[in-house]
Amino acid sequence: MPDTPPLGRRERKKAATRQAIADAALELFLEHGFERVSVRDIAERADVSTTTLFAHFPSKEALVFDREAEVETALTAAVRERPAGQGVVEALRAHALTSWVRMASDPRRDRFTALVDRTPALREYWERMWMRHAGALSAVIAEELGREADDLACSALARFVLEVPALATVRDDPRASVETVFDLLIHGWQSSQLGAGDATTDPRKV
Repeated sequence: MPDTPPLGRRERKKAATRQAIADAALELFLEHGFERVSVRDIAERADVSTTTLFAHFPSKEALVFDREAEVETALTAAVRERPAGQGVVEALRAHALTSWVRMASDPRRDRFTALVDRTPALREYWERMWMRHAGALSAVIAEELGREADDLACSALARFVLEVPALATVRDDPRASVETVFDLLIHGWQSSQLGAGDATTDPRKV
């Protein structure tokens, strides 16, 4: 992966302001709930104007998912910039192990998840964001494999992979959980270590 050029002073200042706004918003949302916090409250906590706030975030919901663009960029880069000879699924496994496993150790994770779950506007935003990420990942997988942009297998793979954080980060051992999910993806249900009895399960019930 090519080195990222260092940010200039102006870009560093903008990034710091953006992070301060996002941090202030999350603190307030976790303290008081999404609906009870206004944009003005957030601007005051971050010591910026509401104009500055909206220059960084297009909506109140976007304040909660402040890493949306960064997450999608890293996800697609994991596929597009993978080492020579590495398969797409293995590249996504490596990305999950280095990026998503860290999510489980964030002390705010449970409260953040609860905030989104109990707030309809945030759930709707998250679902739209998830679909955008799935579309972007599917497109880059198809491009890398030389398939049509709407290839069904690529779309299915993208959606499966994007379920990994929700499945793995709530387990006692997130790293082992990521490995288990990707082993299942690579080797398939019948080949996975599910016990002798599962190998003869009626596939219509799987």
